[in-house]
Amino acid sequence: MASRKSYILVAFFVFLMGTEAVLAANNGNNSNGNGNNDGNGNKGDDNGNGHNGKGNGNANKGDDSRKGNKDKGNGKGNKRGKDDDPHTTDYDVLTPLPSGQERHFCKGKGSACYFKTLVCPAECPGKKPKKNKRNKGCFVNCGSKCEATCKWRKPNCDGYGSLCYDPRFVGGDGVMFYFHGAKGGNFAIVSDDNLQINAHFIGTRPEGRTRDYTWVQALAVMFDTHALVIAANRVSHWDDNVDALSIRWNGKAIDIPTDGDAEWKTNADERQVLVERTDDTNNVRVKVAGLVELHIKVRPIGKEENKVHNYQLPDDDAFAHLETQFKFTNLSDLVEGVLGKTYRPDYVSPVKRGVPMPMMGGEDKYQTPSLYSPHCKACRFQRPSGFTSI
Repeated sequence: MASRKSYILVAFFVFLMGTEAVLAANNGNNSNGNGNNDGNGNKGDDNGNGHNGKGNGNANKGDDSRKGNKDKGNGKGNKRGKDDDPHTTDYDVLTPLPSGQERHFCKGKGSACYFKTLVCPAECPGKKPKKNKRNKGCFVNCGSKCEATCKWRKPNCDGYGSLCYDPRFVGGDGVMFYFHGAKGGNFAIVSDDNLQINAHFIGTRPEGRTRDYTWVQALAVMFDTHALVIAANRVSHWDDNVDALSIRWNGKAIDIPTDGDAEWKTNADERQVLVERTDDTNNVRVKVAGLVELHIKVRPIGKEENKVHNYQLPDDDAFAHLETQFKFTNLSDLVEGVLGKTYRPDYVSPVKRGVPMPMMGGEDKYQTPSLYSPHCKACRFQRPSGFTSI
């Protein structure tokens, strides 16, 4: 009898050990807590820090709070819309494949792309479309992204650094705001140690309005002793097939070819300046090496738009204006300007969120005497000594 009791006790002890093992397994890899699937694991669904997290966590594809690494939305992003990675364009162009797809050999030591060859996709075999300028171009990134992708070569009015419409900005922090300026006024969009970008505003004030409706008609990109001006011409009636874009370099008009490479370039001291057509008319890409790249489109105010917004524009003026997206390189932490200040690392937007037209003030701080002037109350840019006005 005593022997039988001993067997029963042993069997019960073995049963308890087995139950504990099962419970331990359930608290391991398949748990809802800190295991490998949910919560803070690699596939967290809510507030986790996983690679595919979908909530307020630090996921690489955050869908709600926009604090991930994406370039859209109202989040601050990791680089506040700036491209400071020196490896991004550090590559040699190799002989294309027989298909015409361009190849690029990445040279940046320390980059994730070092010693790799990036090939443009078949959809966009080259950085510059050969047959139709409106097609997507190949964008090569030998930096952290390490990719060759197809993108439209036009301004994205919802992207970082955009300036469109009745001036609506999207800052380097991703926050959208409006800055109305004044009809006929000039304002510093960016003012930094080695770069100043001013904008000239056109506009109208219908009877009964307390402020002007305004649009950006011209931009002046100033650096060193140089100035590049991109402007929309005044036209009475809009025609997509007629170029309403004018470019001036150091005060002299320049022509951008429409055939071949469809570009104009010059070496300004140690910087190359490039203006390239991205369509047959009214669209260009501008690049000042080491400072800024702009995608610019000229567009009118259409009849329907005029009617919907009650602009009350005259019949003999299409109010041609610029839509622009900026991409900056090497901005300082103290950069100023209506748009420039949003690229400061410690910048917090003062505009009211959740309203249709969040307004940004500062006209008094950023107004300049002329399109070519680097002077305003908050401006940082200074011309070299001995510079004569353009």
